[in-house]
Amino acid sequence: MPDLRPLPMRLVHALLDALLPSCCALCGGQARAAVCAACEQAYVAPAPRCPCCANPTGALDSTRHCGACLAQAPPFDATWAACDYASPLDSLVLQLKFGAQLALAPWMARVLHAAIASESRALPDVLCPVPLGPARLIERGYNQALEVARPLARALGVPVVPQLLHRLRETAPQSGAAPGDRRRNVRGAFGVSSTFDVHGRHVGVVDDVMSSGHTLAEIAAVLKRAGAARVTNIVFARTPPHG
Repeated sequence: MPDLRPLPMRLVHALLDALLPSCCALCGGQARAAVCAACEQAYVAPAPRCPCCANPTGALDSTRHCGACLAQAPPFDATWAACDYASPLDSLVLQLKFGAQLALAPWMARVLHAAIASESRALPDVLCPVPLGPARLIERGYNQALEVARPLARALGVPVVPQLLHRLRETAPQSGAAPGDRRRNVRGAFGVSSTFDVHGRHVGVVDDVMSSGHTLAEIAAVLKRAGAARVTNIVFARTPPHG
């Protein structure tokens, strides 16, 4: 996978790697990135996915929508995911989100870029991260989705607009909500900035993980109402459906 960092940053990191070797976030072995090449090869493997929701499918043809998306098309048009939200990669999402392990974000962006480059689908015109509410942003100190979106945008050669979306109200974490409450939890929670015109644009919405999909569906619906022509989710990990 190509190194997404600018040349001066790559030179600085090469020097730091020589002086201060880093450890793989998964196996603890010496690594030149947040995750060593052996763990990346072992755990980040391409898999057939529904092009709409990115749920794994048993079919070899990854251009066909899954039964759920055929039965009820979601507001978004497509989803790219690099891997399943499953052990041991789920620990990386938690380390980035709650442990401030920001070095994982460029690695996730690089893995996502490889997944996107392996397909022939059209790239978005602009990227934006799923926004955090003000209270959670102050508590955490960073938005993990934005940390992934910035290096990914550089690799794809498209702009990232951090303030394109904003939270209209704080919401309870989706992970703590019952399945039936997740849609209600995010309803009316997002807005589109009046300073950026999305009319007729293809918007890529970046996040670290996609679970039930209700948050991204709500965002896509808001973007479509604002005039977006197409909305693609771009997530590092996708929670597989429960059997």
